[in-house]
Amino acid sequence: MAQSSSPISGVAERYAGSLYELAAQAKAVSQVEADLGRFEALLAGSADLTRMIRSPVFSSDEQFKAIAAIAAKAKITGLVGNFLRVVAKNRRLFAVPAMIKAFRQIAAAERGEVSAEVTSAHALTPAQEKELKAALKGVAGKEISIAVTVDPSLLGGIIVKIGSRQIDTSLKTKLNSLKLALKEVG
Repeated sequence: MAQSSSPISGVAERYAGSLYELAAQAKAVSQVEADLGRFEALLAGSADLTRMIRSPVFSSDEQFKAIAAIAAKAKITGLVGNFLRVVAKNRRLFAVPAMIKAFRQIAAAERGEVSAEVTSAHALTPAQEKELKAALKGVAGKEISIAVTVDPSLLGGIIVKIGSRQIDTSLKTKLNSLKLALKEVG
């Protein structure tokens, strides 16, 4: 694994690596990826949940009870349910989004894929996702797994991150560039 650039990424990589090893032993990598995706969707849809995992105000016990209840209600059981409880007990919930990202990267690398983060102004249709994967495969020369997030503030277009490379075709970035160019002229 690459050198960690921050304490959070180091924590995330260690936890994700351990979870991947357990998932691989149990032959449940795809199930773990799906469950992590479901938890990530819960985070994206709840400002309260996001606040709870980030806030140092909540005790380890409070975070543990809340995560256990949320996981049970969302039917996130098995490895991911246990993983979330361990992370809560160890006061590392703040790093869960980075852990999910690191797990996806490890899983993609083990499959011989390159993972790409795609941010889109609107949800992609399955056909658009397939076309984007094909285009990115041509650029990367390997199979691509993509994680798509929707950010309406982009207005249009997409941002694709593959490793340290970023391709930004968002309307927001183009408008900001135009605004900057107009300021320089005037």
